[in-house]
Amino acid sequence: MAETVVEETGTGVGSGSAEETGPGSALAEETGPRYGSASAEETVAVEFRGARSGRAPLTWGQRAIWHAIRRTAPNDHYFNIGRVLPLADRGRPATVDGAAAALTALVERHESLRTRLELTADSGEAAQDLAATGTLPVTLARAQDPAEAERTAHALLDRLSATRFAYASEWPVRAALVAVGDRVTHAVLVLCHLAADGHGAEVLVRDLRLLVRRGSAGRPPATTPLDLAREQHGETGRRRGAAALAHWEAGYRAAPATMFPDPVAAPRAPRFWTGRIVSPALARAVAAVAAAHRVSGSTVLLTAAAVLVAAGQGHRTAAVMPIVGNRTSTAHRDLVTTLSQDGLFILDTGTAGASPSPPTFTDLLPTAYRAALRAYRAAVYDPAEWDALGERLRTETGAEVHPYCCFNDMRLVERPAPPGPAPTAAELAELRGRTAFGFPATQERVACRYCLHITEEGDALAVSLTADTAYLPPETIRAHLSGIEELIVAAASGRSLPLTGVRDLLEATPEEEVRA
Repeated sequence: MAETVVEETGTGVGSGSAEETGPGSALAEETGPRYGSASAEETVAVEFRGARSGRAPLTWGQRAIWHAIRRTAPNDHYFNIGRVLPLADRGRPATVDGAAAALTALVERHESLRTRLELTADSGEAAQDLAATGTLPVTLARAQDPAEAERTAHALLDRLSATRFAYASEWPVRAALVAVGDRVTHAVLVLCHLAADGHGAEVLVRDLRLLVRRGSAGRPPATTPLDLAREQHGETGRRRGAAALAHWEAGYRAAPATMFPDPVAAPRAPRFWTGRIVSPALARAVAAVAAAHRVSGSTVLLTAAAVLVAAGQGHRTAAVMPIVGNRTSTAHRDLVTTLSQDGLFILDTGTAGASPSPPTFTDLLPTAYRAALRAYRAAVYDPAEWDALGERLRTETGAEVHPYCCFNDMRLVERPAPPGPAPTAAELAELRGRTAFGFPATQERVACRYCLHITEEGDALAVSLTADTAYLPPETIRAHLSGIEELIVAAASGRSLPLTGVRDLLEATPEEEVRA
């Protein structure tokens, strides 16, 4: 592995300036330790030498996120992916030199970490440029004790995540180490979304842990972003992409042009608000309903969101764009890149079975499960061709065709229902007493109107909705999140709600209760 050089600097990594963070930058010119909170900082220059260099078009996943980044700029730091890796919990102690050597090996192992964007003069069409060699500036912060080290690691995560990447000149990973004495307690990684999606970030965390602990992460990935790009832009890739876009065209023609056609309020400032519900009851209820109806928990959540959106806007058919991981191929399981792309989930809420009684939420689940599978299979395509499809339909219909309604289940695996009987209605009611809601964030620009994210927090599900307040005011954001919980908990309690009553769940909460 290459030699690791330690130098002190007054400039932190992650300023978002190409001059400050790119190779050959001014990092080495500004000397003297930096102090953030109570922790002294310096910069470790981690040199790497990979097996090859090269150039290729962007993969379809990279092209998709690049289009999203351009639509969201200058607030595209929204797409940064951050992770904190504790290193003092178990295993052999990690020294600064050892952790830096592990970072060298990580960058040499995964080509995406040394791949930057190559832009044309007008910053339009882009390509990926893989470098064989270079130097990654790594922030090293020294803390006095483990408690301060924990705080410092998360402060570094926030700071390194807070600025957009310089895509053409900055390496697509920002790294930091936190040490107490001569032992590293935490590693921090912040990733450009062009280099990794959520699954890829977890692969990097796993590999870095193995490299620190054992000095090896096992066999290298079976393929690379460069090779994948060449495959996708070949004849086989083009045929697969065309088949996927045929699904999109059929779905677009079956659904309303957009889920949220008209503003309903003056936008707040900042315009986009994020509401978040953390619910242990929802976690138990999702698992119970999924097991009872033999569908995935993700399908249960997607269906609930779709039903509420359709009912709230007066649509019979819901169109939702789930973010699809695209990792069913064995060769892609450990590939660090952005494979995720949008799928198109179309659900006709008027086809909930042949029962003579009014159809309920759970009556939709079998149809929704099949619709979700179709969406997942049709989520690998060239975004340039997808754009062309949208433009063709706009010309044909005279209106923009786009759902502006997204769903992202960010859990890597679904937690199965615990053994034993399903939760009772009384148990779920008691758990709902622990539900917490808040508005943790606002921002000025997001290229969507409704973006739902699913994560886990301990034994609870955390559901976040980032929405355009011109179309979904804060009280409506809260009502959608509460409605998702009510629909699913009611179904798990044996009283699946009739679809005709779903709109009632979206009655506005008094505004004084929803101030951020």
